[in-house]
Amino acid sequence: MSNKNFYITTPIYYPSGDPHMGHAYSSIIADIFARFKRLEGFEVFFLTGTDEHGLKIQREAEKNNKKTQLFCDEISLKFKHLTKILNLSNDDFIRTTEKRHHKSVHEIWQKLVDSKDIYLSKYSGWYSVSDEAYYDDDEIISENGKKIASSSGSIVEWVEEESYFFRLSAWQDKLLEHYEKNSDFILPKSRKNEVLNFVKKGLKDLSVSRTSFTWGISVPNDPKHIVYVWLDALTNYISAVNFPDKSDKLYKKFWPASLHIIGKDILRFHAVYWPAFLLAAGIDPPKRVYGHGWILSNDEKMSKSKGNILDPIEIIGKYGIDPLRYYLLKEVSFGNDGSISKEKLESCINSDLANNYGNLCQRVIAFNEKNLNLKIPEAYNFNEEDKKILQIFSSKYNQIIEFIDHQDINNYINFIQDGLFSANKYFNDQEPWNKKKDKDRLNTIIYVSLEIIRKLSIMLYPIIPESSLKVLKVFDLNEENISLESVKNNDFLKTNSSISKIDILFRKIDKND
Repeated sequence: MSNKNFYITTPIYYPSGDPHMGHAYSSIIADIFARFKRLEGFEVFFLTGTDEHGLKIQREAEKNNKKTQLFCDEISLKFKHLTKILNLSNDDFIRTTEKRHHKSVHEIWQKLVDSKDIYLSKYSGWYSVSDEAYYDDDEIISENGKKIASSSGSIVEWVEEESYFFRLSAWQDKLLEHYEKNSDFILPKSRKNEVLNFVKKGLKDLSVSRTSFTWGISVPNDPKHIVYVWLDALTNYISAVNFPDKSDKLYKKFWPASLHIIGKDILRFHAVYWPAFLLAAGIDPPKRVYGHGWILSNDEKMSKSKGNILDPIEIIGKYGIDPLRYYLLKEVSFGNDGSISKEKLESCINSDLANNYGNLCQRVIAFNEKNLNLKIPEAYNFNEEDKKILQIFSSKYNQIIEFIDHQDINNYINFIQDGLFSANKYFNDQEPWNKKKDKDRLNTIIYVSLEIIRKLSIMLYPIIPESSLKVLKVFDLNEENISLESVKNNDFLKTNSSISKIDILFRKIDKND
């Protein structure tokens, strides 16, 4: 990247019901990238929010006997509350019912009209209220007497109405050209192939307005039409940086967005429709769209009917936020579907967090307290074992950054796990409890162990910020004075300065509980 600015977004969540584990997963992943880039010295803008328009919202409000705006206010507040519970570091929370967003939508609509990419015609076809999406005949199957979208399993209904259309077909070649010039625009590669196949099949013009409901942003100069919910929703990414004012410092600094984190089920909207809208409007598309997999419960897709929904708020209430953040990162191969369970979560807490990280911190600091009065000792003559473990971080520094820049979270977490294993092995193998007669060697072992704990805690900070900061505060470090670059420094800790005690970070879970 040529500059030190980084703009990352979650999907804009559709608040027709309470937040679920899929919402939590996308948000946590985005937060990890945001925190890492801040550690790296980037100025970060991290956006999340709610998409509050459309027929589905209107019907849900009616079903709950509430005014639509009030219904949106209540549900959106739950999503905003979730950002606190998940300990997200987002800089903004946008709602599509805000005036700043309406202004952006009207502007982009006008740009599409001016470019002659919008025209008025009649629409007839299959529409899913649940997906807020239109489907072709070859995407529809019959099941139990109902018409179903094969990709999502959602019920569709036949719709016929006057509609404005976006000339999506005219942008087919330009999209393919964009994908070719920007080979990492869509990740992972499997998702890119899906998109390429879809576009190469041939793109049809897209209906971008509806007259069958009223809850949404009206089309400029034609108020009986409501802007298609996805043209409306996707625009949030530029609304948040104060589009249409391209001279605004947020827009100039952060657009185009560095990374959209989304679920694979909305890939088409972000990787086909969104860049097409932007290109037609003369606006740069985002740099990358990453479509991750679904979170499954014991290998099944979560649903109310199956009774297998894992409520993130309930899980956090029982186990804490950091264990859930770490577990989701470790358990789910990023980019693929991943199955989770409470049993696996408990096992992860016990093995990785309590035994490996927590126990390492406790042992080293407790040994220091007993033998060195909570002082950082002076290190003498690093031997080969000392140098080897200290240099893990500096030797892999560029590779670690590369992992994050390519959204290779799997290798990032593997690196940390290997580091925790090596740190525990080093402490055990060096046996400082048997070196009390050799003060120089004992001091060096403890110094090296403390440095490794500091470095590992910085690496863990994007994943488990609450717990890692407890450890970093032992060294009088906090969010304002930690940096990724400092992991290359082997003499960061100041000799004879004091460290503090540490409480138990993670309590092991008794299987009988």
